[in-house]
Amino acid sequence: MSVGKVIEITSTSDKGFEDAIEKGIAKAGKTVDNIKGAWISEQKVEIGDDGSIKNYLVNMRLTFILGD
Repeated sequence: MSVGKVIEITSTSDKGFEDAIEKGIAKAGKTVDNIKGAWISEQKVEIGDDGSIKNYLVNMRLTFILGD
């Protein structure tokens, strides 16, 4: 039997949503083992003074399996 746990993280990128997701999972993977899935619960953009997109932000929930 395996038991999973879910954590929520936020990640940002100035390149795009996919980059923010990849960076967030990579960073979490440095301290959390056995990450098995991610659910993207929210995507936002931060707009600069000139009206262009400054940052892409994602909130995600990562599922990982607890070790013995």
